[in-house]
Amino acid sequence: QVQLVESGGGLVQPGGSLRLSCAASGNIFTMYDMGWYRQAPGKERELVASITNSGSTKYADFVKGRFTISRDNAKNTLYLQMDSLKVEDTAVYYCNADLRTGYGIYINDWGQGTQVTVSS
Repeated sequence: QVQLVESGGGLVQPGGSLRLSCAASGNIFTMYDMGWYRQAPGKERELVASITNSGSTKYADFVKGRFTISRDNAKNTLYLQMDSLKVEDTAVYYCNADLRTGYGIYINDWGQGTQVTVSS
């Protein structure tokens, strides 16, 4: 069984910073593309940023220059450094990963989400 567990969310003032982490555990053979998504109340889930297992990154236009995605393949951990946070960044942030289990099964998995609230 594979688990993705996010951490690092919380309440921050506009202009502040937070760093999210997503730790993958279980019977994992290889992690492939990973990404952060977010979902605000009443809105659909949207892609924030993604990273391949070789380190190539993509960002949504609304976070370019403010957020940085990274990963530690040795630790099966994904990160999202969020700077210059805005009120509109308030959402539940989810980790997503494509991976191959030790049983040779390819799956796409989600974490349970972590709340990020930007408010003065």
